[in-house]
Amino acid sequence: MGALSLPHDDGAQGLLHDDARVDPFGLSAVALLVVDADGLVEYWSAAAEDLLGYAAADVLRRPVASLLGGEVVAAALRRGPTGDDRWAGRVSVCHRAGHQVELALRVRALPAGDGREGWLAAVCAATRVNDWDLHQAAMRGLLDRSPIGVAVLDADLRCRWANDLLAGMEDLQPSQQRHALLRPADGDGGGISGSGSGSGSGGAAMPPAVERQARQALAVGETVSSFEHVTPPSGSRRRGPARLRLRSSVPLRDRFGVAFGVCQSAVDFDDQDRARQRLLLVNEASERIGTTLDLERTVAELAEILVPRVADFAAVDLLDDVLAGADPVPPRHRGGQDGLSRAAHLSIRADHPEVVVEIGAATRYPAQSPQSRSLATGRAVRTAAVTPSTRWLSDDPLRQSPFVRIGVHSHMVVPLRARGVTAGVVTLLRWENPDPFDEDDLLLVEELSARAAVCVDNARRFAREHSAALALQTSLLPPALPHHTAVEVAYRYLPADAEAGVGGDWFDVIPLSGARVALVVGDVVGHGIHAAASMGRLRAAVQTLADMDLPPEELLAHVDDLVLRLAEEAEASAEGPVVVGATCVYAVYDPIVHKLCAARAGHPSPGIAHMREPVGFLDVPAGPPLGLGGLPFESAEIDLEEGSVLAFFTDGLIEAHDHDVDTGLERLSFALAHPDRPLEEICETMVRTLLPDRPRDDVAFLVVRTRTLSPDRVASWEFTPTPSAVPEARRRATAQLTRWGLADLAFTTELIVSELITNAVRHARGPVSLRLIHERALTCEVSDASNTSPRMRRARYTDEGGRGLFLVAQVAQRWGTRYTPKGKTIWTEQSLP
Repeated sequence: MGALSLPHDDGAQGLLHDDARVDPFGLSAVALLVVDADGLVEYWSAAAEDLLGYAAADVLRRPVASLLGGEVVAAALRRGPTGDDRWAGRVSVCHRAGHQVELALRVRALPAGDGREGWLAAVCAATRVNDWDLHQAAMRGLLDRSPIGVAVLDADLRCRWANDLLAGMEDLQPSQQRHALLRPADGDGGGISGSGSGSGSGGAAMPPAVERQARQALAVGETVSSFEHVTPPSGSRRRGPARLRLRSSVPLRDRFGVAFGVCQSAVDFDDQDRARQRLLLVNEASERIGTTLDLERTVAELAEILVPRVADFAAVDLLDDVLAGADPVPPRHRGGQDGLSRAAHLSIRADHPEVVVEIGAATRYPAQSPQSRSLATGRAVRTAAVTPSTRWLSDDPLRQSPFVRIGVHSHMVVPLRARGVTAGVVTLLRWENPDPFDEDDLLLVEELSARAAVCVDNARRFAREHSAALALQTSLLPPALPHHTAVEVAYRYLPADAEAGVGGDWFDVIPLSGARVALVVGDVVGHGIHAAASMGRLRAAVQTLADMDLPPEELLAHVDDLVLRLAEEAEASAEGPVVVGATCVYAVYDPIVHKLCAARAGHPSPGIAHMREPVGFLDVPAGPPLGLGGLPFESAEIDLEEGSVLAFFTDGLIEAHDHDVDTGLERLSFALAHPDRPLEEICETMVRTLLPDRPRDDVAFLVVRTRTLSPDRVASWEFTPTPSAVPEARRRATAQLTRWGLADLAFTTELIVSELITNAVRHARGPVSLRLIHERALTCEVSDASNTSPRMRRARYTDEGGRGLFLVAQVAQRWGTRYTPKGKTIWTEQSLP
């Protein structure tokens, strides 16, 4: 008892405990006692009671020597007269229970009022001091003497502390380097406290690459690592060749888990460590090659990996089949023609002196060249020593001259082979690098090429599927909207799946009889190729029903039945996509009477920009979405002035940004203002005002400017249903064609008018009317009060009638029937001469 002792070797165990990170003499952990000038205990903390077993009531006003030991402790407490007011040491004392306890003490003099001195003693278990000392030694060794550069950044990414190694790596000036001591704050298990020259405010700015990575680590809350090839800048304190640097950023968190800084570390790998460098290069290639599904970008990324770290020049030649997205043809079926094209190349020299074929051009190699042999066998060909007399080079004068001029001394060709198919070859040259390609280089390039070949094959397959998807979309949407005298149109189609280029939205402009036009915009639920396929079926149905001249509300009812039937078929099929619904707006515009009749099924109402009124939206009754069934649709008829601009759109346009629909409608109204502008300009304004760069939903919209048909292009008459009406109708029709300058159509028009008027007189009731319309075609319409539709039939030789409609169908380009509230109209169209 009372003898001084050396520390126990328990530090290694202490490192396994969180207590080793807390200062054992911190106020939250240390036992405190106060001794007066007479050596009596005046204060005894609860921690002292836990440490030695004595309660405060048992020890107050007792001599401290009787508690903590004998002569050694008493001597420690009497060191004041020597001039030193503090002392630290270790003692072995007896616990109240009778066993020995190893303690560490820190004692400091407390001046008393009478000129004498008492003492403040801080006491803790010696094992905790051992753990703390070992922890601090390990931290100092890691931060100051390890081969790892370490820095501490605050929340603003300013450097608060950096060891000498990292300061040299990142070329921090001595004035920028902070010398803060990493010491855990008292009792909190960790923290950063600044001391010395770096304890002030501010901090050094780190290099941009470090700052970007540290910012990412703070944002994601996880460790972020990266590899980078660095070359010391001129004038740098750290000289030498280019190195591969591993940087890591680790978020630092407080006791509540909130990140308040970043620990930045860096390790350099010298070029001498070839095996490690090549492994890191393969790892880097796995991250950098194949970042996109673009074929040209993928092979360019391979060339960037190879030059300059493996070769002075790298060229990638791909088979033409691969570039076209088709499956590569095996060598035995190519008929001796390689069919290669240059896809990418890269050199250490900006002028590319070794290039004899430009990117995109066909590449031809002699039959015995390494490239031809590699394509035929699927194996690499390495030529360690290349001379002007090398056989395959002497057979290739196109390449021999530049090779000899720049001094190419080593050559290697590696096939791009994946999934059992060779897609092309990679050619590598060395002339600045004095070392020839060896077996290690061959294995490395084969590994890199194999990884790249898989990415190339993925890009090829994507290109093929993309082409198929685009072909499907092109076949489903109108390749070009027809020119029509009733309207002027412009449109935009922006699928959410921009890479595939397909979606479920559609639009259409369908010419109808009587100079009318149908305007359609629809939206199938979902995205991608399945939605596009469903959209194609609905668009075809709408076109077919439109040809039947059905009213808008009746047409949507038939489409609703179709969607229900398609959903039932899809649910019964394990492979088909389920059509869960669609929306659509269908409108018919008549330029003769200046009216628009529209109906909608769960779709936004079209916007309208009047010439002399504010922008608004058509009051069209809202019908249910297609696919619900059992609910009716209603239409509305609106009078339109000439020059009005209508905007038919899908909901993706007004819901593209993170705002509500009302805000989207307000922005659309702004975009439609000033309808006298060109329609293409209005479309661009709509895209710029309402859509982000990458819309989350498919977007299609159709912008329409209405026109009117001049009254002098329309002629109409009404006749009493008597036989005399037939010659009178022929006479008036012929006279009108003469006034229009269409006398060449008089004969066929007389035949059509005679047959249609005769049928109306014989089989219909009420007045019979005739109307001629002169626009993109000559339209002849005969209307009556009957709802019975005529049909064309093949008459027998013995029949006296029944050939009228057959003759009409032979001389007319198109003909058909549409029903009206007052009966029906039979119409024909003839092409203008």
